[in-house]
Amino acid sequence: MDHRILDVISSPADLKLLTNEELSILAREIREEIVSVTSETGGHVGSSLGAVEIILAVHSMLDCPRDRFIFDVGHQAYAHKLVTGRLEEFKSLRTYGGLSGFPKPGESPYDVHPSGHASDSLSVALGLAKARDLSGGDNKVVALIGDAALSGGMAFEALNHIGQAQTPMVVVLNDNEMSISRNVGALMKHLGYMRASSQYRQTRDSVQERLESSGPFGEALANFGRNMKESMKQFVLPRTMIFEQLGILCTAPIDGHDIGALKETLAMVLETDAPVLMHVVTKKGAGYGPAVRNPEKFHGIAPYDVATGAVKKKPSAAPSYTSVFGAALAAEARKDERIVAITAAMKDGTGLAGFAEEFPSRFVDSGIAEEHAVGLASGLAIGGKKPVVAIYSTFLQRAVDQLVINNALPNLDVVFAIDRAGVVGEDGPTHHGMFDLAYTRMVPHMRVLAPSNEAELVHALHTALALGGPFAIRYPRGAAEGVPLPEEPQVLEVGKSQVVREGADVAILAFGRMVGRALGAAELLAARGIDARVVDMRWAKPLDADAIARAAQTRLVVTVEGGIVSGGAGEGVLGELARQGLAVPALTLGIPDMFVPQGKADLLLRDLGLDPEGIAASIEERMK
Repeated sequence: MDHRILDVISSPADLKLLTNEELSILAREIREEIVSVTSETGGHVGSSLGAVEIILAVHSMLDCPRDRFIFDVGHQAYAHKLVTGRLEEFKSLRTYGGLSGFPKPGESPYDVHPSGHASDSLSVALGLAKARDLSGGDNKVVALIGDAALSGGMAFEALNHIGQAQTPMVVVLNDNEMSISRNVGALMKHLGYMRASSQYRQTRDSVQERLESSGPFGEALANFGRNMKESMKQFVLPRTMIFEQLGILCTAPIDGHDIGALKETLAMVLETDAPVLMHVVTKKGAGYGPAVRNPEKFHGIAPYDVATGAVKKKPSAAPSYTSVFGAALAAEARKDERIVAITAAMKDGTGLAGFAEEFPSRFVDSGIAEEHAVGLASGLAIGGKKPVVAIYSTFLQRAVDQLVINNALPNLDVVFAIDRAGVVGEDGPTHHGMFDLAYTRMVPHMRVLAPSNEAELVHALHTALALGGPFAIRYPRGAAEGVPLPEEPQVLEVGKSQVVREGADVAILAFGRMVGRALGAAELLAARGIDARVVDMRWAKPLDADAIARAAQTRLVVTVEGGIVSGGAGEGVLGELARQGLAVPALTLGIPDMFVPQGKADLLLRDLGLDPEGIAASIEERMK
């Protein structure tokens, strides 16, 4: 096979030796490598394919890691990994013990921060620029953010501060939702270069000061010039005027797949003595037909066939928890017109596509703005509706304040459908749903259900909608347990568990999906002469005080949960034992005080001791 340019790139410094034509060839090779590897590992394909030339251009103009290149979310960063010395490891992308799917500081000095949640890059970049200024440095700071992430409130807060601070930095806006008008492009390119030029800006300010100090006529001329300039910008820069008004210079829209144009513009804006937004237009999935035709599917995809783009995922006999939730919510909405579904840019990911199609007026996608979504839910509830907010566990963390103050404090009828609860797999520590049991259980008025299978999920949703008040329902990613769905959902008795296996030696109080693993552990323990009772606790809040008291009559009380132990349901059980004055040996199993890496969920649960073998071993060791 002919040697590729990619094979000899060991660091971004090597890119400076390449011509623009060679960089374009390298971009094609990188796309081929991304498609080849992600077809086996899955990943965020569309965004990474679209950003290849941007990454090559930025790295060829910067001196990283001295200069700082910050990624928003990290969905776009695969090319970055490939040109920063990780080509040989790239085939391990998103696998157990392999490369993270996101920038990860412990993995490479070129990864500035652990970007896994959207809209934070501009705040990080401004902090780095301020730190540089305070230290008297002169290194460059560039942040790459997508148009979707720019919709997040945190990004707007940062933009406001960037405009005030006026410290030199570059924001590259990767816009893949509009086309460039060639007629406007040439004019805009000239105006953009002029405005970004420090010499032009100094001359402009000097002329304006002289006019304003020369009397009424001169001041009138200065005002006329300002008004003409604003009118012209409104005409040719309609999409970027908001940034200009915040005090951030903006370039003309640039073809994000034109290496030469990108480098030429970067050379100018990196020397500008003010913050600049570089408006770059790309095509998501560029270079790979299936990803271009279906960018939403290829945002985050399982292993797929390169020729067709069809997912290789093995069919499961059981539906996914997400699809069961979506169907159950639609069924509830047919009976109750007050139900409104809300999500934050995750219509498909949360199983709400069918709901949105059937009830378009009762579906809200807030964009990447979880705080707004949860605040909006409170207004809907005050207005007499029954909002159901479907957000991944890791992203709902961003709206804990709104959950507490806007919804729980006034005791509103809002249901939080917390998808991807527990260990989620290949996306790693920024995406595991480790904390929702802790941050929902702590809130007054909040009731928390952890269904153990898909039938229980249907009952849980029906219960939350029937009883009212703030409710959280947590359920995992992936295929459910394969149990039959109920013909008619039931209202569960508040705070009551169910025994799924009797036993006298040890009581295992399990929450959510851990019930199945607890049953597996009980089978293993039985073979070793230990008789284990397994209780599906159903409710993480309020806890079943009677079930806990009965568990205290055995030799050991064990709790098993799929979230962080600290502040979790297990510690709640310990508190209930203390409240009742029950002294009994106890063992709390869950995720310890650590961040969990990426890998298949079963492998991670094995390492955490949360598979049947690990649970049984921990119990046996404690009972010695």
